[in-house]
Amino acid sequence: MVHVRLLVTGGAGYIGSVVTTLLLDAGHEVVVLDDLTTGHADAVPKRATLVEGRVHDAVGAVLTPEAGFDGVLHFAAYIAAGESVQRPEKYWENNTIGSLRMLDAAAAAGVGRIVFSSTANVYGDPDEVPIPETATTRPPNPYAGSKLAVDHALDGYASAHGMAAVSLRYFNVAGAHFCADGTAVGERHDPETHLIPIALSVAAGQQERLSLFGDDYPTRDGTCVRDYIHVSDLAAAHLLALDAMELGRHEVYNLGNGSGFSNREVVDVVREVTGRPLPVEVAGRRPGDPAELVASSEKARRQLGWVPAKPALPEIVSDAWTFFQHHSVAG
Repeated sequence: MVHVRLLVTGGAGYIGSVVTTLLLDAGHEVVVLDDLTTGHADAVPKRATLVEGRVHDAVGAVLTPEAGFDGVLHFAAYIAAGESVQRPEKYWENNTIGSLRMLDAAAAAGVGRIVFSSTANVYGDPDEVPIPETATTRPPNPYAGSKLAVDHALDGYASAHGMAAVSLRYFNVAGAHFCADGTAVGERHDPETHLIPIALSVAAGQQERLSLFGDDYPTRDGTCVRDYIHVSDLAAAHLLALDAMELGRHEVYNLGNGSGFSNREVVDVVREVTGRPLPVEVAGRRPGDPAELVASSEKARRQLGWVPAKPALPEIVSDAWTFFQHHSVAG
C-alpha cells in the first residue's frame, strides 16, 4: 500500500500500539484516538498524533471528510470476558455502540477501509479444532457477543457503503514487541486477566500463586487449551490486511499459530523460561470459558501471505518475561 493517513482507535493499548508502530515504520501517517482509561500514553510512538477522547464522543470530530483519512484500524474495546458476564451492559455499550459510531463516522467521511479487532471467542465451544472461519459462532459471553455484532455490522456497511472491511479474529495474544529505537511494548493491563502475564507476576514474586480456573474440562490434562500468537506476528497481519482488502467486501480471518497449549503446559513453559517456582492452585471454572480454542489460519496464510515469525511458545513467553522484568503495570 502507498503511504496513507490512518486512524487507530485504541492505539494506546497493547495491540493497538504495536500496530501503530508497524504502520509508522511502513511510512504511514497515524492518528491515535484513545481515552487512556486502559491504554498508556507512553505506549503511543512519538511519531503518531495522539487525540485523547472516547470513540463515542470524539470520533465524529476526528474522522471528518476534511481530515483525509484513508482507513481506520479499530481496537478500542473492553476485553475481559469474565467481567462481561457480570457487567454485560458495559460491553454492549462500549464495544458495540462505540463501533457503530465509528462506522457511521467513517461512512459519512467516505473512508473506504476498516480493519476490526475481533476475537476467536465468538466461536464458543467449537464443533471442530482447528477452527476455520466458516465454523458456527456461539458467543459464550457478552464480550464475544459484542464483537460478533460488529462483525455482522461490517457486512452491511461494506455492502451498503462500498467499504473494504476485514475482521481479524485473534486467538491468545502474548509476548512483547521490541522497537528499533530500543523501546518495547508489552501487556500492562490493570487488572490483568491473561494467563501468561499473571504467571510471570507469580514467578516474579509479586503474587503468591496462580489460579487455574477449572481442571475438569474435556482436554488432555483437564485445563483449558488455547492457541498463543506473538503480538508482533498478530500486528503484522493488520498491515497485510490493509493491502489485500477489496472495496465492497467484508472478510474474516483467524489469527493463531494452529497449535494449542493447555494452561498447565503454559505454566510449565513459564517455569522453564524464568527458572523460578510458580505455585498453582485450582479454582472453579469461569463462566463463558470454552474448553479449547485453536485456530486454522490457512485462509490468512493463503490470501494475505501471513506467516508467523515467532510461533514457538517459549519464545513468546521469553519476550514477555524480558518486558515484564523492565516494566510494571504502573509504568
